[in-house]
Amino acid sequence: MRKVPFANKEFYHVYNRGTDKRKIFLDNADYQRWLLSMRLMNFETGNLMQQWRDYKTTNPSADLETFLAVPRWDLGKLLVEIVCYSLLPNHYHFILKQTHDRGIEKFMQRIGIGYTMYFNKRYDRTGVLFQGGVKSTHIKSTSHLLYLSAYVNCNAQIHGISHAEDYLWSSFPEYIEKSKKGLCGKGKKIILDNFKSGGDYKKYAQENAKHFREKKFDEKMLLE
Repeated sequence: MRKVPFANKEFYHVYNRGTDKRKIFLDNADYQRWLLSMRLMNFETGNLMQQWRDYKTTNPSADLETFLAVPRWDLGKLLVEIVCYSLLPNHYHFILKQTHDRGIEKFMQRIGIGYTMYFNKRYDRTGVLFQGGVKSTHIKSTSHLLYLSAYVNCNAQIHGISHAEDYLWSSFPEYIEKSKKGLCGKGKKIILDNFKSGGDYKKYAQENAKHFREKKFDEKMLLE
């Protein structure tokens, strides 16, 4: 249990990794499943994942946007605004703004439990998947928010996995309009409103990514 609750309208860096540093994403299907969770588990209404499965069974050609537009779903408000994210083979990062009481707690709990059940079933394993509870730090200033957004958006580049702009499993392609996933929405605008253009943000993020990589920054160093 988190000693100090997440506060509404505040920003947080939220992250965790696989237990024993194990990989939590083994192929593209695993990444896609996590992204689906980000869409379906961010509403006040619970159990949308099962409803999506049922809907897809009877409407095999339907896409997710069609499903979410079905009038009978009372989705309620979003639990969080996703500012940016990055999914790496053995860990993940989010920057989240809480928009609903206990929103971050509920969002991360739903994703963690749901994904662990999916992963264990798919790979015929049992037990915990993540290393303890979700880790987080409160972001208290705009400068810190922008700095951390570069770290999260370019995390794959910092770890030497891929150029950030080409990495499918982060929000950076959405920021520079190479992707239209639309997972960030208002959250992305919060960051980009501090720059004259998306190009200026791209330059800022990549300059900081280079700095992080050269200095071999990791999560612990960054948070000190």
